[in-house]
Amino acid sequence: MNKVSILGVKFDAITKQEAVQRAMEAIRQGKKGYVVTPNSEIVYMARNNPQLKKLLNAATLVLSDGIGIVHAAKILKKPLTEKVAGIEFAADLIAEMEKEGRSLFLFGAKPGVAQKAAENLKKKHPNLIINGCRDGYFKSEEQAVQDINAAGHSDVILVCLGAPKQEIFMNTHIDELNGTLLCGLGGSLDVYAGVVERAPDFYVDHGLEWFYRLKKEPWRAKRMAALPKFLLTVIGAKITGKEN
Repeated sequence: MNKVSILGVKFDAITKQEAVQRAMEAIRQGKKGYVVTPNSEIVYMARNNPQLKKLLNAATLVLSDGIGIVHAAKILKKPLTEKVAGIEFAADLIAEMEKEGRSLFLFGAKPGVAQKAAENLKKKHPNLIINGCRDGYFKSEEQAVQDINAAGHSDVILVCLGAPKQEIFMNTHIDELNGTLLCGLGGSLDVYAGVVERAPDFYVDHGLEWFYRLKKEPWRAKRMAALPKFLLTVIGAKITGKEN
């Protein structure tokens, strides 16, 4: 596998289509694993968090979810030319799963959101098996694992708890969970449920999805301040030749 290191996080240098193919191969083979989709904020966070970096790099697939990652690769002259947004990867994966009558479990978001997302996905993909749903509000991780497992085996479990909580959860419980592939997808269930509107194509196509979200949700300004810090750190790594 061709890996590209951005500040120590090792991304898979693949297209969205290739990522879906690899995920389907893992599902068919029953090979347990998890998928992470770090953006620049998460990579910047991992730079000073060795444990987070370790569990990101332990994933079956590390996808470049964010235009900041692509820009960083260009600065560092590394072969990572395509953004692979987690929500788009999942949408294509679910479409492929439907063709084979595969099963899905939705885990995360506020109460009621996963159920609505399941209804919408079932309308769009009638042959998809949705084993069940569970919101992301729980006092005990062990109880959450039991609730997921009670639905039976799922080919894919979407884990939408937000980063880094979802990455830690997947890495910690992968052997206990009755599922093949776990996918950490942040706020994707809100989009599938219609609770949150994704940016129009113009913003997505021009790498301005972050700007659209900032306009809709000004409270994100503090979090998005990580993007220029991340790029400055990348430039520094380029100059010094040291990424860590």
